[in-house]
Order: sequence, then structure tokens, then C-alpha cells
Amino acid sequence: MKNETKGNKRLIKAFLPYYKKYRFTLFCDLFCAALTTVCELVLPMIVREITGNATENLALLTTGFILRCTLLYLALRIIDTLANYYMASTGHIMGAKIETDMRHDFFEHLQKLSFSYYDDAKVGTLMSRITNDLFDVTEFAHHCPEEFFIAGIKIVCSFVILCTINVPLTIIMFAAIPPMIIILALFRKKMKAGFRESRKQIGELNSQVEDSLLGIHVVKSFAKEEYEQNKFDGGNQIFLKVKTKVYKVMGGFQSCTRLFDGVMYILVVAAGAFFLKGGKINAGDYVAYLMFVSTLMTSVRRIVEFTEQFQRGMTGIERFSEIMDINPDITDTKGAKILADVKGEVTFKDVSFHYNDGKRDVISGLCLNVKAGESIALVGPSGGGKTTLCSLIPRFYDLTKGEILIDGKNIKDVTLRSLRENIGTVAQDVYLFSGSIKENITYGKSDATDEEIVAAARLAGADEFIKELPNGYDSYVGERGVKLSGGQKQRISIARVFLKNPPILILDEATSALDNESERLVQQSLERLAKGRTTFTIAHRLTTIKSADRILVLTENGIEESGSHKELLSKGGLYSELYKMYSAE
Repeated sequence: MKNETKGNKRLIKAFLPYYKKYRFTLFCDLFCAALTTVCELVLPMIVREITGNATENLALLTTGFILRCTLLYLALRIIDTLANYYMASTGHIMGAKIETDMRHDFFEHLQKLSFSYYDDAKVGTLMSRITNDLFDVTEFAHHCPEEFFIAGIKIVCSFVILCTINVPLTIIMFAAIPPMIIILALFRKKMKAGFRESRKQIGELNSQVEDSLLGIHVVKSFAKEEYEQNKFDGGNQIFLKVKTKVYKVMGGFQSCTRLFDGVMYILVVAAGAFFLKGGKINAGDYVAYLMFVSTLMTSVRRIVEFTEQFQRGMTGIERFSEIMDINPDITDTKGAKILADVKGEVTFKDVSFHYNDGKRDVISGLCLNVKAGESIALVGPSGGGKTTLCSLIPRFYDLTKGEILIDGKNIKDVTLRSLRENIGTVAQDVYLFSGSIKENITYGKSDATDEEIVAAARLAGADEFIKELPNGYDSYVGERGVKLSGGQKQRISIARVFLKNPPILILDEATSALDNESERLVQQSLERLAKGRTTFTIAHRLTTIKSADRILVLTENGIEESGSHKELLSKGGLYSELYKMYSAE
């Protein structure tokens, strides 16, 4: 119980700063909550006065007195209506704004996390956290301070008012509250665990759906629809079991509340009847007590109903905090400078690297100097570290040991943004965003003019096929570019880099997934793109790198061979063997 309280305090402490921008709105919301509570508490007092006068002396129950009580209550009800409107509208809007702020911070934080985090993360689960989990925060942000504030006022004010009427009956009435709180707290703990498990399972389900739908072409080509349906149904049934457990706990929670509700009523009715019989309380006070019990129990019921929202909100905040507490492992170092006027010389000094779960170094003690404008090709068997080496240059991963310098400046001493702005990447697996061709090309330079966009497309060999499309540059590419062929997607990605115009270029098997005709067109575009830039080319098709200034053969042992195409062939080493194998194929 202590650990849970500590955990809740930590989560609420992390959540409270989001109220800072909306302090005035929160103050007004709580003020309106206080007004509605006062209006509610006044009614039993009015009824008490009327009943007391009626039983003691009917002459006191004048028309003027009745009208004054009526007008007072009507005035209070108008105030209550206006205050309630503010709470229901502006209070909820405040909650929605807090949810929006949290979603902004969450997405911003996700952008900062490195590739090593995404290597293990499930995108569907993250999507669930950024959408579903934060939906409940709106209600939590609005109702949490409001409901507890109202309940606090009602309990304290009712206790004080009732003590002035009859202390023993008040003590009897409030004696039922502590055991109710203790028992309901036990249910609350189980509810929180249930909601946490429910959130986790819906994230897994989302991840499974995303995985299946993104791979729908593979699913259909292997006629695996039934298999995917069974897999989904399995996850869906697990989610149902989790929800069933939660609802059973909720059922017990609400049933206990109803039981205590009845106990509190019968205590006041029975004890009050005895006090009434013994002349220790009059009829007006007795009626006031019954009305205060009704008011208190209404408040308790609202808290009970809110408890489900509270737990959902706390679970959402908990899952939000789990991600926000992950510190990005690749950040700008203190005093990092902007990398400007880049010529393109890249130097590797005794570079070693292994992944977080790796038992051995993927790259070990590598030393390499690449001159500005030089074309370097990386070849070798899979697992030799070719892609890893290129991923280290833009700091997608941080080195385990050693240094990488660009124009003599350590990449750790410059800002990540300026470093990556000076590096362009064309990968084998092209990712196009849902939108138009124009939007995808301008991803390389958001303020580009139409003339610059067309010029980049021409250099990439894409302008001709783009113009043939019904809407030209405004044509919709579909999710992940499904409306375009592999060669077309690749040329758009090259146009994107042309527009970016970086001095350093990384080509990661950019033509390996293309047919011969597309490869020829894309290769021509890549040669134009690489001209005058420091270029690192990873290739399995060795015919595409014959013109490279230097070819490096990378294996588990590091750089096995280095030289031009002709030099390496004449050596008759590993490159020569790989080339002969490729030529034979």
C-alpha cells in the first residue's frame, strides 16, 4: 500500500506542472465547484427552517417567509446553473488542452529517442500510448481536483453544520465513512492493476493489427488470412479476459458502495428516530439530517463513479511517464556547436561499436580517412558492419570507443541537427510519407520553390514519370508510397536528397531491390547525386561500384582489403572472389 501511495504521489507530482499554464482556469473551476456545493448544502438548511417552523409554530410559516426561502433557493439555483456550465465547458476544455500539451511532449520525446530504442519498441504500442492512454487524461485533469475539492467541502461543512445540531447523531453518521474508505481503497488497488494490464493488452493488440495490415500483401500472397485472423482472435480473447477481471472488481467496488450507502441511511433513520422519540432532536433537524445524508451519499457516489476515471487517468499518466522517464541516449553535448561550411572529409579514429544486446563488437578498432568528395564503396559478407559503420556517421548510434571527425571536428562536439542536415541518405527500403509527391520531395527542404522541386526531380530522373501522373506533383502516393513502383519511389527519395543538397552522402544498397531497367535509371540518378560529394556506398551488386575511388572489403575482422576495382581484382583476394561469384550469378 505504501509503495502504491508513493507511486501515485510521484505520478501526480509529474502531472501537476501541466496545470501551470491554466492556473486561472483551474482557480475559476474550483471557485465554481465551491459555489455549486454551497448551493447544494443550503437546501437542507432551508427545509430544516420550514419544517421546524411548521412543527413548532405554524404562525411563523408566513407567505413572506415561504417566498423569501423560494427566491433564495431560485437565486442559488441560477448561480449553480452558471457555475455548472463553466465547469462542464471551460473545465473540460482545460482538460483537453492539458491532454494536447502532454501529447505534444510525448511525441517530441519520441522524436529524441535513438534508433537503439526503436530497435526493440513496438510502434502499435507507442500509438496506443499517445492516443488511447491520453484520452482519459482529459477527464482526469478536469474532474480530479474538482471532485475531491467538492467532496472535501461537503464532508467538512456537513460535519460542522450537523455538529451544531446534534453531536452524537453526527458521530454515528460519520462513523460509517472510515471503514468504507478502507474497503474501497482495497478495490481501488485491484482496479489500478486491472486497468494497467488492460492498457498493456490493448497496446499489444494495436501492435498486432498494425503488423498484420502493414504486411497485408505478404498475408494475401501466402493465403494466410485465416492464420492472421486466429492470431488476432487469440489476442482479442486475452483482452476480453483482462477486461472481465476489471469489471468484476468494479462490480464489487460499486456493490460495496451501495451497501455502505444503505448502512449510512439506516443508521441515521434508526438513531434519529430514537433521538426524536427521546426529545433530543426536533422534526426539522431530523429531516435536515436525512437530506444531508442524501447530499453526502450523492457526493460519495460521484467519487465512486469518478474512481474508475481516476484509475484510468492514473494508468494513462503512469504509461505516459514510463516513456517520458526514458532518457535519450544520443543528445547534444554541452556546448555543442553548429557544423557549418562542411567540405566532407570524414575520419574514423580507432572506432569500435557494439549494440546494447551484443556480446561482441560489430566494429573494432577501425581507422579510416575519407577525403572530401571521395567516393567510398563498402562491400563484404553480411554481418561485417557495413550498415552499422554508415549509421555511426550521423550518430544514429553512439560509438563504444574512438572518434569520428568531419572536417577535423568530432561529431559529438556538434549539434545533432546540424550534423544530420549535412548528411543525405538513400536506403534500400524507401519510406514515403502518406501525402503528395511534392510533399515527399520537399521533406528535404520545406521552403523549396516549385522550380527547385522540379529541378531536383529532373536530376533524380523522376520528373518525366511524375508529369504523366493524373495530378502531377500533387498526386497522392498512398500509405508508404504503395501507388508507385519500387523504381519510382527510389527516384523520389533521391530527389528528396538532391533538394537537401548535403555534402556527405550515404547510399545503403539503394538499387538492390529493383529490376534491371529501374536499377539502370536509379543508378544514373545516383551517379549524378554523388558527383562532388563525399559518398559512402553499401552494395551487394558489385557492378554498381566499379567506378568508386576506393572499395573497402569489410568483414568481422575489420577492413580486409582496400583499393580501386582494378587493384582489388589484380590482388586475387576476397573482393576478387566476391566479384567472380557475382559475375557467375
